[in-house]
Amino acid sequence: MIVDAILDKKGKEVVTLDLRKIKDAPSDYFIITHGDSNTQVRAIYDHVIEKVRENKILPYRTESGRGAEWMIIDFVDVTVHVFYREKREFYALEELWSDARRTEHSAEKSIVK
Repeated sequence: MIVDAILDKKGKEVVTLDLRKIKDAPSDYFIITHGDSNTQVRAIYDHVIEKVRENKILPYRTESGRGAEWMIIDFVDVTVHVFYREKREFYALEELWSDARRTEHSAEKSIVK
């Protein structure tokens, strides 16, 4: 549902990291994406929250950085990171959690790596 909501708003390079086998990971899954503008980042963030609320799921916590450059939606077991492109490259969460199983999503398919 979250990945579909991100893809609805044309989120870029949508990735799920499975952190369940990593000791002391802050969540079971990270879903990471980015947008090409602050407006797109905000639209992705708002759409994910809207779609999960339609299914009676509320985020535990949300956080948005200054200027919509990095927004987080925490569902406890799943944490969604929506970045502005440059912030995603700077923080490099995929590299930081490189030992996690990675699934890349697109509108056509999902690929597990």
